[in-house]
Amino acid sequence: MKVRHLCLSLILLLICAVAVAQSAAQKSFEQLKALAGSWEGTLDGQALHISLRVTSMGNALMHEMKGAGPDDPITMFHLDGDRLLLTHYCDAGNQPRMAATISPDGKTIVFSFLEATNLLSSQMGHMQRVTFTFIDSDHHTEKWEFAMADGKQMGGLLDLKRSR
Repeated sequence: MKVRHLCLSLILLLICAVAVAQSAAQKSFEQLKALAGSWEGTLDGQALHISLRVTSMGNALMHEMKGAGPDDPITMFHLDGDRLLLTHYCDAGNQPRMAATISPDGKTIVFSFLEATNLLSSQMGHMQRVTFTFIDSDHHTEKWEFAMADGKQMGGLLDLKRSR
């Protein structure tokens, strides 16, 4: 009888541990959500403001970039099972979706192109890759890479510091 109780206790403990364990995507999503707030930086010498806001009952993170171009692009982050995804609502008029790869140390998240909606051959290109590097709670970088229709790459590195 004692062996049966011990086995049952161990099984329940394992079930609880599995339920509490987070996937790498979940941990990275929580890390991104910790960036919620206002950030200041520059892109090609031009002042830039980034606003990150957790929304949809904690199920999405909205990233809004102001001062980087003709409009204010928005990017949404969310989980899809054990994948961390983003959809970028681009000034170019398309909406690339990207999936995350997390570095072993958890300090870098690289989002790579999966597909895009409204991607027309007549457009100048689309966002191809986004890399977040976490330095500390008040400092991170974002590298945005745009693939031109002619195959050339452009983009920039944002060195961002928390402003509020």
